Amino acid sequence: MDIKDLLSDYLDYLEIEKNRSVKTRINYERYLKRFLGFAKISKPEQISQDLVRQYRLWLNRQSIKKNTQNYHLIALRNLLKYSAKRDIKILSADKIELGKQSERQVIFLENNELERLLAAPDRLRDRAILELLFSTGLRVSELCALNRDSINFKSGEFAVRGKGDKVRLVYISETAKTALKNYLEKRKDIDPALFVRDTKNPAKSENLRLTSRSIERLVKHYSAKAGLSKKVTPHSLRHSFATDLLINGADIRSVQALLGHSNITTTQIYTHITDKQLREVHQAFHGKRRNRMIF
Repeated sequence: MDIKDLLSDYLDYLEIEKNRSVKTRINYERYLKRFLGFAKISKPEQISQDLVRQYRLWLNRQSIKKNTQNYHLIALRNLLKYSAKRDIKILSADKIELGKQSERQVIFLENNELERLLAAPDRLRDRAILELLFSTGLRVSELCALNRDSINFKSGEFAVRGKGDKVRLVYISETAKTALKNYLEKRKDIDPALFVRDTKNPAKSENLRLTSRSIERLVKHYSAKAGLSKKVTPHSLRHSFATDLLINGADIRSVQALLGHSNITTTQIYTHITDKQLREVHQAFHGKRRNRMIF
């Protein structure tokens, strides 16, 4: 079988049988075409451990981040697994190990920083955006995709479609609910999007929906206005949401579900933060009575 035909079949399988999004398909196609461009092979059986090793060296020398290199390798491994299912003679996917990644840095806001940021907006829309991000732990892309009719104000919850086209429930705090209602009551346009950009002629405009980039700029603006020295992004509010839950006693499986993580290991990045919190508690309160007894 020609390797290009195999790639085309696999991408169709990924989108149809595996029900992955079009964006995922595009990413996998880009990663795998990069491999084929390097390998210059025509048949699946030409993929060898030595070829993969050379490819990994080449990727590393392109100054590509380790986690991005691993995305390339994951795509290749999945292509190999698919080929094996079809009884195509090919290198075993188990022969490809992922590279060790550096520990992911988690930037979250302390309580006083969070209060300053949430108090910074002077516009109803912007206040509602920040409150909703912290209340729900939404990814910025998920926030941008919301429509007005997505929100159930009566129940204080709504469904969101996240990565891998998976649907999960998220919950709105009373503060976020109030901020959203205040914003929506002042809206004069009829656009279905929950958050829209400003325009003088809303009836004549098309696609008023805010983009991820717009939300990122908005968060950066209010972070500076609040006098925060950290590099704050919409994802920082997602980190703050998860950290707040764990520090206040939520179990990690529940946090995993609320964040929409498919793998618990992704959620475990937050245990380093809570471990630090526990260490500070231990140092502050443990052994005080014994220390007083030592002369």
